[in-house]
Amino acid sequence: MEKRDIRTFLKPGAKAHLMGIGGVSMEPLAEVLHGAGIRVTGSDMRQSEATDQLQALGIPVAIGHAAENVAGAELVIRTAAVHDDNPEIVAARAAGIPVFERSQAWGAIMRDYKNALCVAGTHGKTTTTSMCTHIALAQGADPTVMIGGSLPILSQDRPKGYRVGKGDTIILESCEYCNSFLSFYPTVAVILNIEEDHLDFFKDLQDIQNSFRKFAELALPRGSVVVNGDDPNTCAVAAGLDAFTFGLEPGAECTAANLTWEKGLPRFDIVVHGEVLTHVALQVPGLHNVKNALAAAAAAVCLGWSGEAVKEGLEAFCGAGRRFEKQGVCNGADVYDDYAHHPGEIKALLSAVKPLGYQRVVCAFQPHTYSRTKALFDEFAEVLRLADVAVLTDIYAARETDDLGVSSKQLAQAVPGALYFPTLDELEQGLRALAKPGDLILLVGAGDIYAVGKRLGRCAGSDGPERGPNW
Repeated sequence: MEKRDIRTFLKPGAKAHLMGIGGVSMEPLAEVLHGAGIRVTGSDMRQSEATDQLQALGIPVAIGHAAENVAGAELVIRTAAVHDDNPEIVAARAAGIPVFERSQAWGAIMRDYKNALCVAGTHGKTTTTSMCTHIALAQGADPTVMIGGSLPILSQDRPKGYRVGKGDTIILESCEYCNSFLSFYPTVAVILNIEEDHLDFFKDLQDIQNSFRKFAELALPRGSVVVNGDDPNTCAVAAGLDAFTFGLEPGAECTAANLTWEKGLPRFDIVVHGEVLTHVALQVPGLHNVKNALAAAAAAVCLGWSGEAVKEGLEAFCGAGRRFEKQGVCNGADVYDDYAHHPGEIKALLSAVKPLGYQRVVCAFQPHTYSRTKALFDEFAEVLRLADVAVLTDIYAARETDDLGVSSKQLAQAVPGALYFPTLDELEQGLRALAKPGDLILLVGAGDIYAVGKRLGRCAGSDGPERGPNW
């Protein structure tokens, strides 16, 4: 990571080249920098709606990476997917052009906002950041937002998870991988939970906790730290800090009271320091979403936002893209897609759908990365047993190569009654044959398994994807 201060380069009139400019967090970054008077250029491996949108704003985008793309740039900003041997990186360094990570750029931008709300944690970041966005919009804060997934309220023209606002608030989903969130400058730092993950970068749980501790300290003393009082790992990280706690266990400063369920959906009072802030009726299922809502409410309280905005925002939230998102109906079975790719997330998902009244829950899972599958093999096998039928397809490699001796077939063999289909085409055919009325079919994983869900949702006997609440 470049050691120089990126703020010295981000001045009006400066020329910044963004690599991977069509990415989920790079597209909004390009728009923000462009709006600040910086001359932005970019490159991406493929043309997309995102690159078309940027070009329509007057931002030149080259398709493909080539050394000449960085000519004249005063700085280069890249995504984590761009490696040092990329021709644009090689050319930039040969020309003495500084190369920064996108997290450094977002961190620099964050300093210009009065309120910088950063949501971190092993699970629930996208959902909670989305809930915070709904509350901020209800409050009239006109926020700038960056979420790691699409959000319907931001997606009037096409699916996207960002907006560029004119208010004094910025809201960012904040990832711990490669310590990215340590480049941020939060005024409200939210920690939802902490578990072992990304063990291809972190040494162990203690290493992860050390990173989250540094993240929390970034908000102090000028801001607030919001933590899950029900999670021991998070509480250990927050020890000695003046943190604002949320949770369902006794002692949490922001908690739920009078919790009831209607058609599988939670209704409850949000209680802050013993006083009822508001009553909410969520449109998303699961106890984990009650906790996500409490986290969002706690962050709103730290920012001085009203109980009315908390209620309006949370009740308007119907789910983020790829978070229990309905794709359609196949042979009478409801088909949903979910991004869960960690055992804790899969457990929360399967626990959330249990009260919804389906005869069978079929969980089709595509493990994400060899390192995560190997490190958490036993945990994956345990949670997949919660489904009535577990179905496995081959591991999505992402940034890795298959050299750890672990496979989805081995995972299927560790789950009684599980089915294994090596390819997505075989998985699709297997699920078509399996699907019947009364079933809930879940396509689960952070890779490309979602494509199967989209096709199943359009299969014979389908009424197609439905709009509205994702339940």
